[in-house]
Amino acid sequence: MTTQTAQPWRLDQRIRVTGGEVAARVLGEGPPVVLVHGTPAWSYLWRDVAPLLARRHTVYVWDLLGFGESRAAPATAPSITRQARTLAELLAHWNLDAPALVGHDIGGGTVIRAHLVEHVPASHIALVDAAVLGPWNTPFTEHQQQHADVYRTMPPDIFSDLIAARFRTATHRALTPESAAAYLAPWTGHDGQQRWLDQVAAVSFEDTRDAVARLGEISVPTLVLWGEQDQWIPLSTGERLAAAIPGARTATVPDAGHFVAEDNPADTAAALLRFLA
Repeated sequence: MTTQTAQPWRLDQRIRVTGGEVAARVLGEGPPVVLVHGTPAWSYLWRDVAPLLARRHTVYVWDLLGFGESRAAPATAPSITRQARTLAELLAHWNLDAPALVGHDIGGGTVIRAHLVEHVPASHIALVDAAVLGPWNTPFTEHQQQHADVYRTMPPDIFSDLIAARFRTATHRALTPESAAAYLAPWTGHDGQQRWLDQVAAVSFEDTRDAVARLGEISVPTLVLWGEQDQWIPLSTGERLAAAIPGARTATVPDAGHFVAEDNPADTAAALLRFLA
């Protein structure tokens, strides 16, 4: 069940990376865990999960390039390939050797590519409603890619109405007005609209193809965690993903759609803590 966050979600670090500037935050104390959100969310997704994990772990959260408060450099496509390289740079910046890596949606694809292609060590890997096995673009994403000029020139208020409707399908429970506004905030106005379409254009399961071919090489403990009511990537995809990874554990989160950490942060955090114990 969604909980109420006492304080506004803020990222207090700004880190220069090859592809731009990353907004990040570190909280808690203990073995390191890095949380990687997906599209079209930002680190706000983790706001109620991160403090629960931080009771036992040092938790690192960041906004993907082009998302939230992070900014991609001019002419830098915010692809999964770029995000995986950025993750490798961030771990070097934080002096993390082999943290636990948790990836949601394309954050899962980012984590898998970072580990298997960029050779980023990990102690544990958790894939949460992860965009790894392709093709995983939704029909709406495909339509935007095919008609990008229409979406880029659409009046911003009309565009905002479209993506607000999109967010409503990401959760099993209705978003509160405050949460809905927070998810929409990075994509508002002309600049936000163009950033949204930049990331839509850059997202492709082709960036996970190399990693998918090597899933059998994963040797660290792996959890595949899925929302039971995910309308974007079905539970059966999570089952196929787990079957492709040697020894992978599976778990589901009740009363949760694709944005599991939004719908049910308590059970999401509990599943991760059990896995990381």
